[in-house]
Amino acid sequence: MTAATEGFAGGKLLLGREGQIATITFNHPDRMNAIELEMWAELARLVPELDKDDNIRVLIFRGAGERAFSAGADISRFAEERSNSAQAREYSEQFLPGLDAIDAFNKPTLSLIRGACVGGGIELASATDIRIAGESSRFGVPVAKLGLVAGYSELRRFVHSIGPTRTMDMLLTARLFSAKEMLDVGFLARVVPDGEVEKTVLETAGRIASLAPLVQRWHKEFVKTILRDPSLDTLIEEDIAKQFASFDTEDFKEGVDAFLSKRTPRFEGR
Repeated sequence: MTAATEGFAGGKLLLGREGQIATITFNHPDRMNAIELEMWAELARLVPELDKDDNIRVLIFRGAGERAFSAGADISRFAEERSNSAQAREYSEQFLPGLDAIDAFNKPTLSLIRGACVGGGIELASATDIRIAGESSRFGVPVAKLGLVAGYSELRRFVHSIGPTRTMDMLLTARLFSAKEMLDVGFLARVVPDGEVEKTVLETAGRIASLAPLVQRWHKEFVKTILRDPSLDTLIEEDIAKQFASFDTEDFKEGVDAFLSKRTPRFEGR
């Protein structure tokens, strides 16, 4: 662990910062980077803090090593944490806030995916904005093999991203999908050779961080609103006004001036 890296949940979560980019690493490689309950609880606390940090413009999620982004829950802990419906409900009450915190993050989020991206791992990746994976990565929610279900809150993101038919295929067959299959159905933004995943994600994050941060937040909000209400019938005047608010920002003036002056803009988020 370097001086620029902080450890949480007993070191199973690492937070690194480099410039305007933060990276959260699932540091549990001996368990295929399983995301344990205390890690979800820490994500529910940590992610909103990063959202408030104006120095952070992009958040990356990744797994330690090359074998897995995350293989989901640690099944060996089911006996103590989810052995009956009452325990499962208590588990959900701690797990879902972590997942929802990532979904609610106002700034761009990326998943750097190598190896297995399964169960809770793919559910977490589904809550991020851009997912980039290596060619050999594998994806799935094979919970039918364990005799348990993925709930409403977990599945809605898959229905939005890959559609109901492919979601049903994933759930009912419990098979793992290739990176190409997940690219073809729109879950992945890009698939690259395994050795180029990190470089591609960092370059993408750097490009995103260099652009107008207020615009990035508005675009995230607009897309989520469209998914929630495709007809846009529920828009109120405050929502409509957001489409024009960028014209009153200093970043807009900077962007136009930089374009006309043929220089690189420096956006301050104001």
